[in-house]
Amino acid sequence: MDRVKSSMQQVPNAIPKVIRRTGGANSLELEKENFERGQAVSINKAINTQEVAVKEKHARTCILGTHHEKGAHTFWAAVNRLPLSSNAVLCWKFCHVFHKLLRDGHPNVIKDSMRNKADLTDMSRMWGHLSEGYGKLCSIYLKLLITKMEFHIKNPRFPGNLQMSNRQLDEAGENDVNNFFQLTVEMFDYLECELNLFLGVFSSLDMSRSVSVTAAGQCRLAPLIQVILDSSHLYDYTVKLLFKLHSCLPADTLQGHRDRFQEQFKKLKSLFYRSSNLQYFKRLIQIPQLPENPPNFLRASALSEHISPVVVIPAESSSPELEHVVETDDLVDTDVPVLPAALETKFDDLFGTSAAIDPFNFNSQNGMRKDDKDRLIEQLTREIQALKDELDSFRLESGRLCQALRGRVNELEAELAEQSHLRLQAAGESEFLKAELDDLRRVREDTEKEQRSLTEIEKKAQANEQRYTKLKEKYSELVQSHADLLRKNAEVTRQMTVARAAQDEVDAVRREMQEKVKAAQEIADRQEREQLEQLQELQRELVSSRTELDSLKTTLASSQQSSEVIGTQLVALESEKAELVQSLSKVEAELAARGEELERVQSSLATERESGVKTAEALQNQLNEKESREQSLESQLVTARWSSLQGAVEEAEKIIQDSLAQIDDPVHISCTSSADYLASRCQASLDCIDRLHSARQAFLADNTGVSELVRVVTQCGHLVGDTIVQGSATSHMVPVEQADALSESVKACGAETLALLGQMKQQDSLTAADNSKLKAALEAILATAEKLRPRGLELQQGELGDLVEQEMAATSAAVESAATRIEEMLNKSRAVDTGIKMEVNERILASCTELMRAIKQLVLSSKNLQRDIVESGRGAASMKEFYAKNSRWTEGLISASKAVGWGATVMVDAADLVVQGKGKFEELMVCSHEIAASTAQLVAASKVKADKDSGNLHRLQQASRGVTQATAAVVASTKSGKSQIEETDTMDFSSMTLTQIKRQEMDAQVLVLELETRLQKERERLGELRKKHYELAGVAEGWGEQEEGTG
Repeated sequence: MDRVKSSMQQVPNAIPKVIRRTGGANSLELEKENFERGQAVSINKAINTQEVAVKEKHARTCILGTHHEKGAHTFWAAVNRLPLSSNAVLCWKFCHVFHKLLRDGHPNVIKDSMRNKADLTDMSRMWGHLSEGYGKLCSIYLKLLITKMEFHIKNPRFPGNLQMSNRQLDEAGENDVNNFFQLTVEMFDYLECELNLFLGVFSSLDMSRSVSVTAAGQCRLAPLIQVILDSSHLYDYTVKLLFKLHSCLPADTLQGHRDRFQEQFKKLKSLFYRSSNLQYFKRLIQIPQLPENPPNFLRASALSEHISPVVVIPAESSSPELEHVVETDDLVDTDVPVLPAALETKFDDLFGTSAAIDPFNFNSQNGMRKDDKDRLIEQLTREIQALKDELDSFRLESGRLCQALRGRVNELEAELAEQSHLRLQAAGESEFLKAELDDLRRVREDTEKEQRSLTEIEKKAQANEQRYTKLKEKYSELVQSHADLLRKNAEVTRQMTVARAAQDEVDAVRREMQEKVKAAQEIADRQEREQLEQLQELQRELVSSRTELDSLKTTLASSQQSSEVIGTQLVALESEKAELVQSLSKVEAELAARGEELERVQSSLATERESGVKTAEALQNQLNEKESREQSLESQLVTARWSSLQGAVEEAEKIIQDSLAQIDDPVHISCTSSADYLASRCQASLDCIDRLHSARQAFLADNTGVSELVRVVTQCGHLVGDTIVQGSATSHMVPVEQADALSESVKACGAETLALLGQMKQQDSLTAADNSKLKAALEAILATAEKLRPRGLELQQGELGDLVEQEMAATSAAVESAATRIEEMLNKSRAVDTGIKMEVNERILASCTELMRAIKQLVLSSKNLQRDIVESGRGAASMKEFYAKNSRWTEGLISASKAVGWGATVMVDAADLVVQGKGKFEELMVCSHEIAASTAQLVAASKVKADKDSGNLHRLQQASRGVTQATAAVVASTKSGKSQIEETDTMDFSSMTLTQIKRQEMDAQVLVLELETRLQKERERLGELRKKHYELAGVAEGWGEQEEGTG
């Protein structure tokens, strides 16, 4: 036992070495191969061409595979081998499985799938060309998956299943209102794609039947479970983000968000309600119901009323992550192995466990004494018990060792799996780099080819570019000289304005100085007069005072006797005399001051007079200089105007000479043009010649208007040169006689143009320049072009207007005749046929009758609409003149009317043959489709000039829809009648032998091959007929010539 224990203790070190040296790599490669094989089988079972829903177990296996390899490399390696672009059902089921992987698969699935984004985009664009069936649905689904991947790449915090808490949602926006705003927009786009898929699936199903219980219906409805899960989370997060935005931003800023949410809320509520009523969803998912009204984001408390929609899935559909964990845990058994209870109790069942229940314990049974056999049994029992104990300890030790070995194996397997994953990742990156290298090589080869072709094109275009460069340089020089002259003219005008302003300022200063001198003289004279008056008054007072003094002296001499009285009077008089003397001195001083002030004012006035005279003389000299300079500039301006006119005339001569040189250039022989375009160029040239005559007369009357004459001369040179080139190009497409005449007219036009420009170069001959010969040459070219125009344009005004009325009347008559013939055929069929044939004929003829009624209503509506168009667009002109003015539109009406009348006649003939049993049902269906196309052409031609709000246009569109419905009824009744007729001719093979059946089978195969070959040939013939029809229609209406003329 010790040897066994020692050997068991050595096992943990020995077994890992053996695994590491021998079997590790092979076992891991085998495990990887088995894993890839299992994944490929599950993917092929889940994604197939059968129109049934994807089984959940296969999709779950694919999901577990992504968690096992921590990515989607195996999935894409298997999917890239599937023909997704050739089978719509296969692509639809791929989208379903891929959507499940994006939601429930490993997080690296999104990153690994972004490498295939371009392929998915191209596939979506390719399927988008189909307007119905799985093709349109695949295009919408692929757009949704691309949007989902882009959303998760931009917002890595969001898991694939979109399950987040409120805290995680706040962290996704990083507490930045701009991030929340952008996140809301991206969620709106995401939810819009989900709703588009919802609507696309429902619109593709016939909801009047129980489509959810059929395999085809379940195939289309199954992916909507993933859409419902995504939409519920997106709706919840959008509501919370909008409440958060309304708490930070003004309501007007978020008006667009609210409108978009209202629209998506209505759609999502309607789709959830319709989905919850389908039997298919009731056993798979519990769809939540949205509230009756959307949340009011303008009221912050409404957030507490919001209930997050919860989608409930039954318990049996557990998540892939839990299954993966359980499967991984089951790979390692950490429990101690316990032997079965039967093995443990086997010995006890045979010999017993105790003496109390021992069947061989005879002492207890009969009281006899133990013998040797009993002792032997007891000894064996004890040994067995010891062996049991030893076995139990051995089991415990072996279990511990096995557990350690399993842990070591798991560690090695994990390391090996990680290394294999790294190796696969490196191999994938290597393949990706090789593919990129191949693409770069192809791009380099394409670039080299394009470079060589570009070099050839550059060599071919070099000559034209050089010629264009020379013309451009000459034109630039002319424009530059013209601009310089205009700038000089503006400078001279500005200087004259400044001189006139200076002269006005000098005159104003002169007048102001004269007024000031006059005012100063008046003031000085007035003050001098006042001072003289005051001086005279003082002198009179002095004289009176002296006379009084003399009288007093005489009185003193006479009255010496009364000395006392006179003495007192004398004292008074002396004091008064002193006051008068003092006042006299003051007046004299004031008079002297006034005299000094007067002298000072007179001297300043004289100085100002001298300076004013000098300033006036200087300004007069400047004015004389300005006038002389203005005269010299005026002469220079006249010279520059005439030189610019000569430059424009010389440039026009070079253009005409270059155009005449192009006529004789061999390269120009391959150029072609149309008579229509040539006529338009001639008319434009004639108009330009008239403008040239008017501009020349205006220049002769006032030589300042040279800019208009220069512009008209340059334009005239370009137009006449273009007319010469287009006339020569048109002559390459007409008969020889007409080509020679047109070439001579073009050359004569060029010669007359050069002669007229030569007269305009000389200032003396400019007045006598005559443009009548040039106009005559252009009119001759115009007349030739009118003769060469297509026949459809030769109708006169009266003929074209009458032709429209005649064709519309003929169409109405053809429809009436067809309806009458159908009625006669119906009466004849009722009298002759019976049974199923009569029923089929009645149904077909009745649908044809309804079609004729619809066509008749359409023709009447078209006439009314045309009458409105003519009345609103002709103005003062007559109806025929309006039709002639709009000849292209009128010819389209005529062509459409002819097609409708012809189609009605042919369909009646086909219906007659079908009723008689001589025709084919296919001919009748083809005639119906041709009538629908003709009526569509008539509707398009009628409404091209109509007002979109016209009542007759609305009635015409209703009549067009009636024709379409009637055509569909004819086709449906024809197909139904054909199937009924064919059902009556059942095939009976009961009496045929094996050899006869084999012979008939071979004949049928030969007939099938012949019919397929004939079908292919007829399709090719139909394509050629359509091409020829298009060419003839283009020639009749002048499409090709118009394109060449414009080119």
